[in-house]
Amino acid sequence: MKKLISFGPLFVALAAIIWSFDGLLRRSLYSLPPSVVVFYEHLIGFAILLLFFPKWWPDLKKLTKKEWLAISLVALFSGALGTIFYTAALGRVNYIQFSVVVLLQQLQPIWAISAAAIILKERVNKRFILWAGIALVAAYFINFKDLNVNFQTGTGTAVAGGLALLAGVLWGSSTAISKYVLNKVSFLTATALRFALAPFFALGFIFSMGQSAAIFQITQAQIWTLLLIAFSTGMVALAIYYYGLKKTPARITTLCELVWPASAVFIDYVYFHQSYSITQILGIVVLLFVLYQVAWKKTELIDKRD
Repeated sequence: MKKLISFGPLFVALAAIIWSFDGLLRRSLYSLPPSVVVFYEHLIGFAILLLFFPKWWPDLKKLTKKEWLAISLVALFSGALGTIFYTAALGRVNYIQFSVVVLLQQLQPIWAISAAAIILKERVNKRFILWAGIALVAAYFINFKDLNVNFQTGTGTAVAGGLALLAGVLWGSSTAISKYVLNKVSFLTATALRFALAPFFALGFIFSMGQSAAIFQITQAQIWTLLLIAFSTGMVALAIYYYGLKKTPARITTLCELVWPASAVFIDYVYFHQSYSITQILGIVVLLFVLYQVAWKKTELIDKRD
């Protein structure tokens, strides 16, 4: 059977590490509605991608109505709705880090693996399910220092939990849908289409929620921040992620994304002088071991159809 020996998982992990810096970059954007941030972030990213227009334009001829629908759903689910729902969920619990919001969002791999099995017909055997379960437990150990989850976050906890769960479903399913599109076009084309369509969905939310005035309230400093995001955790990170996803089964890609919390913990240690706990160190070691088993080691986990 074919073994997964490409460098695809490394690119997915690299994108996840870059994404872990996102919280630091977005601190100055919290005064803007999430839909406005999504609008500008994707608009700027697409403007940059227009410089590579000759590279991805020919690919558009390959797309059928199904692929156009798929990339539109990715732009709606992952680019707009997922970000808006998750940001709204954090707002409900006053951005408490170790909250039920983070716990429920971390269930995202379950939805991604399920979508990969349904949409892409990727085979999910018992051994893979076992490793995936261990990876999720390891991610819990990493995210929640000393295994403490703060459920006492006020009256908005239930609503916040629902929004976080929905965001995880949207982001997870977008992994499989993106893979479906990447089976037909290049990673650069998929990135360009995602950034071209997302601003339209964001505008719809902006006007439907009466936030149109906020479009013109953005400061020069925030514009520079959005430019920095485009060249790091935004457009560039997504292009790297799509490059890796094109070479990696979606069910394995979503486990490689769990490098994100491990990197975020390291950032907390460097920038905010937060010490590691024994459980976090254990979680990182176990997660890296699982990723070695399912993504790089020659095992029978990879189906010959991948």
